[in-house]
Amino acid sequence: MTTVDRPVAAGRRSGGTARDWRRWPEKAGAPIVLALVLIGGSLMYGDSFASRQNFGNIALDSSYLLLIATGMTFVILSGGIDLSVGSLLALAGVLTAYSAQWGTAAAIALPLLVCAAFGLVNGLLIGRARIAPFIVTLATLLFARGLAFAVASEGNKVHIIPADLLLTRLGQARWLGVPAPVWFALIAFGLGALLLSRTRFGQAVFAIGDNQEASELMGLPVARVRILVYVLSATLAGTAGVLIAVQTSSGLPTIGEGRELEAIAAVVLGGTLLTGGAGSLSGTLAGVLLLKVIQNLINQVGTLSSYYQQVVSGTFLIVVVLVQLRLARRRRR
Repeated sequence: MTTVDRPVAAGRRSGGTARDWRRWPEKAGAPIVLALVLIGGSLMYGDSFASRQNFGNIALDSSYLLLIATGMTFVILSGGIDLSVGSLLALAGVLTAYSAQWGTAAAIALPLLVCAAFGLVNGLLIGRARIAPFIVTLATLLFARGLAFAVASEGNKVHIIPADLLLTRLGQARWLGVPAPVWFALIAFGLGALLLSRTRFGQAVFAIGDNQEASELMGLPVARVRILVYVLSATLAGTAGVLIAVQTSSGLPTIGEGRELEAIAAVVLGGTLLTGGAGSLSGTLAGVLLLKVIQNLINQVGTLSSYYQQVVSGTFLIVVVLVQLRLARRRRR
């Protein structure tokens, strides 16, 4: 396994060469833009934007996306894509509310196990059967969403999570003034960062995304790594679904629509290449915050409907992808 520490993979992740110094805008782009947007928003909208309550709302909303985007970062770094996370989030939420009648343990275990099983199927079909990730996860998107509606009695019934359930008290608690979902997201992010930067598994993810054929020739367990990243992605999406269900005390099969695109956008904003092999979780965190701050500023305007907000977000994503393509060409030089 030591062969994974190749100069190419290591060079892309570390900043010890002159060439890396020339590429510092690629790595620091999202944090710099985030800082500028925060300053601009504070100057334009004052306390209505730069308030503790508003920043708390941004943090809470960002926590769900950070969970999904953390898993998505692993997937994209490995050269894949996961379109199923939004539907898995909805399915997890419905299963949480449905199984709450049997207690906290069931309300946590059932949705996470089901989502992990979906991730395992995705990984097996992609890693072993060599089916394109786009096709596999698109099928899972449709299947999981349909199953969510089926569990919710075809969308006509909303299961309610009891207010006196331990899960409710934990999920709606505030620790040191910070909502519980934010803590869970930060813990998942921290563990993911350690896994990606300090383990052989993380090194293998970079190597496979950089060059799958070379990784196979070096003897890396390509199929196993791909399976694990999709299980991780699905489980984190399920965790976000559980937390959202607890916050709203219900499970709705319609939630999570478009979350997969939002997660991909956040990862790309953070500097991770869609082609795989280069990126970081710290960049993803900056991308998540940048995306949510921009959405919050759009809401501050108050004159744009949700439809136009989607137009703005879509246009923003296209611009980012074009920038990514240019960066990818620079990396080949």
